Amino acid sequence: MSIQISKLAEQKQVDGLDFPLLITPPNADVSNSEEATLKWIKENKADLHKLLIKHGALLLRGFPVSSSDAFERMLDNTDYENMPYIGGAAPRTQVTASRIVTANESPASEKIPFHHEMAQVPTPPGYIFFYCDIPSPVGGATSILHSAEICDTFFEINPEFANKVAEQGVRYIRVMPEITDTSSAIGRSWKDTFQVQTREEAERVMREAGMDWEWMDNGDCKTYTNVLPAIREDSETGRKVFFNSLAAVYTGWNDSRNKGETAVLTANGDTLDAEAMAQLVNAMDEKCVNFKWEKGDVMWINNHTVLHARQPFEGDRRILASIAFKESA
Repeated sequence: MSIQISKLAEQKQVDGLDFPLLITPPNADVSNSEEATLKWIKENKADLHKLLIKHGALLLRGFPVSSSDAFERMLDNTDYENMPYIGGAAPRTQVTASRIVTANESPASEKIPFHHEMAQVPTPPGYIFFYCDIPSPVGGATSILHSAEICDTFFEINPEFANKVAEQGVRYIRVMPEITDTSSAIGRSWKDTFQVQTREEAERVMREAGMDWEWMDNGDCKTYTNVLPAIREDSETGRKVFFNSLAAVYTGWNDSRNKGETAVLTANGDTLDAEAMAQLVNAMDEKCVNFKWEKGDVMWINNHTVLHARQPFEGDRRILASIAFKESA
């Protein structure tokens, strides 16, 4: 069997390569049969991974992926090792017993800013997989952005600030509620974030992650990450990437407990340059690809080279997600 490459109206070219790369079924059997699709995935998984690393994002459209279980079976026929969702800020619900969760459940009216998934933890996922169960009738596009491209732009916008961020790294500060607050895009409780039930268990997880913390009188937990790099070289591509959550935190970590502008600091404790961040956010919106989901779509993303975001929407929308560990280079 072969991999069939098609064209997507919304895609762009990054370094002369389709972004995202659209893959469609190579024949009628794969189009109509889940069994044939799983066989095709298993036979082509090595080549699909090479294309994922080369292009940064693959959109699989037209395959018979009809449910969360079918989505999980697709991933089970790859070599990607499931990773538990520990450390993320977004409210989520476990969908299958193993590897499938809901995508960020923050309110439909809110835009989710560009970010690398869980860039604020010491060992973030290598790959993210999304599945469209219910496409929204209005809005709800997932936006993707090549990290190497925006990294170059970041240094063009303000070289002095960019070099400071690159040299120092950043710390993220977040107050987590004791009970998940679904009205907030970052309302995941410390119990759900660390998948624990007690403070003692949470402290063990935070200690292992190199975090500092403060317990609040109301049961909330204020956390401080270790200093983390904001500009990295990806081991699989050799590209310098904008691997951080600067834009997402600065513009999106706002609720009754947190203020985005003071939730991310350089290593010496400075807040971020407001003008440079405003220009960066505008550049992200200009350079990204916004694609509208269709029922059954599956998106594979290399989390170390591609940022993603969500546009506001109206009506029902259900996107499911899974994360996996990064393969060795």
